[in-house]
Amino acid sequence: MSNTRQLKLGVLVTGVGHGWGEWRHPNAQTNGSINFGLYKHFAQVAEAGKFDFVFIADSLHIHEKSSPHYLNRFEPLTILSALAAVTEHIGLVATVTVSYTEPFQVARQFASLDHISGGRAGWNVVTSWLSGTADNFGKAEHPPHPVRYRIAKEHVNVVKGLWDSWEDDAFAANKQTGEFFTPGKLHALNHKGEFFSVKGPLNISRSKQGQPVIFQAGTSEDGRAFAAQNSDAIFVGAESFEEAQAYYHDLKKRAKAFGRDAENLAILPGIRPIVGRDEAEVEERYQQAVKLISIEDAIVALGRPFNDYDFTAHDLDAPFPDVGDLGSNSHRGSSDRIKQLAKENHLSLRDVALYFSRPNRDFVGTPEQVADAIQAWFEGGASDGFIINPILPDGLQYFTELVVPVLQQRGLFRKDYSGSTLREHLGLEVPVNRYAPQTSDTQGSSHAKHEVLA
Repeated sequence: MSNTRQLKLGVLVTGVGHGWGEWRHPNAQTNGSINFGLYKHFAQVAEAGKFDFVFIADSLHIHEKSSPHYLNRFEPLTILSALAAVTEHIGLVATVTVSYTEPFQVARQFASLDHISGGRAGWNVVTSWLSGTADNFGKAEHPPHPVRYRIAKEHVNVVKGLWDSWEDDAFAANKQTGEFFTPGKLHALNHKGEFFSVKGPLNISRSKQGQPVIFQAGTSEDGRAFAAQNSDAIFVGAESFEEAQAYYHDLKKRAKAFGRDAENLAILPGIRPIVGRDEAEVEERYQQAVKLISIEDAIVALGRPFNDYDFTAHDLDAPFPDVGDLGSNSHRGSSDRIKQLAKENHLSLRDVALYFSRPNRDFVGTPEQVADAIQAWFEGGASDGFIINPILPDGLQYFTELVVPVLQQRGLFRKDYSGSTLREHLGLEVPVNRYAPQTSDTQGSSHAKHEVLA
């Protein structure tokens, strides 16, 4: 791998689009979120652009005002297993909640995807912030925000422990002696904690990359602490360079405080670039995107981090309403950021809704202009790369065909894959199995990787 710092790029694949109005674009496929051919197309376009990974987000609760993509879409691990068969290099990252799954189940599913794909799996750890999720799993109530992060820490620790059930050379498969595996190289976890009791061992071996890569998106205080301690890569929504830079330095500092090498933690803001070949096409494409976002849809979208609060009860052109602690037990980081921005800038409800629903102008422009913005954030200590979230149906293709070559020419992004696993793409070492005999070369790195699992 190159010693030169390189951008890391992922793409959020959402079928009919992440927002409420993107499905209305004339070229959008209205069945896109359950259309395997479309997912295959996006994955192969991203792989042709040498992206690090595709990312499938998820949630487990819908209602009549949920966005079209949320209403009718694939389960992440299922679609990624299918995409593994039609791609060769690109990483495959899925959202799976810790609040409504069992660690053994999650460990087995991601280990299976990792083997199917040849070491390309990644797990985006979420705690589920929509309270209605509890109703779909027979739970009396949705766990409070701090409790969800205690669940997350224990859940992830158990999953990582299960992934180490088999030492890397455990399967001798000696046909002469009949020894399928070497005695002493299979390990039961025997975990008993606050939320989970899991004996183990896991019934599948470690993969080519050792363990799937851990992703997370933490913006609240609890979320930031969890992400800095447990994640290999962090997704973040940042509205400005200054906000992204502050988050970047905070998370790197927190990672160091946990004894980690902060260089191995990738901070990846999500962006919605709009690219045109010249200024006229840029403006035409930007207006296409803006026309897809009605104020009615923007108001519904604004309520999502507030546990789907209905903001239509308030005057659109009055100051943003005082909603108190609303959002503190759902998407706390996002809801706090919205309230703070509205207060500091004296914005109306309409202003806030449109501000958060429209693409950031920093990443709207010609290929060179968009590449300039990406380079400025990357070299200015605001990101290690980006999650591309296309608005227009051909947005990913425009980005890979027009912007990626500029980034490659500037030496900021790879021209070809140098490895086959997601860890190799991201510059991460294979984690040492905790049960493997320690040598002078592995003792330090093994301790650093597993001290959080004690």
